[in-house]
Amino acid sequence: MLILWYIILANFFISLFSLVGVFTLSIKESWLQKILLYLVSLSSGAMLGGAFLHLMPEGLEQGDPMVFFSIMLGALMVYLLIEKLLHWRHCHKHLGECHVHAHFGYMNLIGDGVHNFIDGLVIAATFTISIPLGISTALAVAIHEIPQEIGDFGVLLYSGFSRKKALLANFLTALLAVAGGVIGWALSYRVEHISNFLLPVAAAGFLYIALSDLVPEIRKGQSLKVFFVNMSFIVGGMLIMLLTKVLGG
Repeated sequence: MLILWYIILANFFISLFSLVGVFTLSIKESWLQKILLYLVSLSSGAMLGGAFLHLMPEGLEQGDPMVFFSIMLGALMVYLLIEKLLHWRHCHKHLGECHVHAHFGYMNLIGDGVHNFIDGLVIAATFTISIPLGISTALAVAIHEIPQEIGDFGVLLYSGFSRKKALLANFLTALLAVAGGVIGWALSYRVEHISNFLLPVAAAGFLYIALSDLVPEIRKGQSLKVFFVNMSFIVGGMLIMLLTKVLGG
């Protein structure tokens, strides 16, 4: 039961990041764009570090490499399909700079709900393997949630949601991670070797989000100086994951 509480607390803590959007309303547009880009860079580094330093090594230790990478490839294709069908993308522009239609706010909530539920499953699976692996995975997800939730809040406002409705909808959607965590914990004791499936799915998710969504944002229209600053934040995210790897043994 102790593991279950770890899972619930980790996912609930991450869900609280859905409320971060309200603080963006008091930040100037120019400052927000600069901060968001740094956060996106840090997030991409944490995602890549989480995949390569934590999830992939752990998955390869537990199962057959061919099976692991086959599941990863399949998961990448599924993520691409989900993104296309549900408009599952993370808009890192602020408010009016996200060019969306009115219905996209609801589509965004559906996509994020699926995303958050899967995050909960993955975090649960890693906690059942070891607490350090669970903490490092939850940390990578938490770092990514900050720029994602700011973007989601902007999308909802631009889609016609009031501030109060946008915050409430975002938070309720974020709580699906807790539901995913509880279900993942229950399945881990009923489905044999479920982590052998969820670890490559998680690694694929981290790689997909970082390389198809976050990194392209960092490459757009920047001076060489700004690019290298963002590169340093990417490396910083990787170092955070490396540090958790070392401290977690």
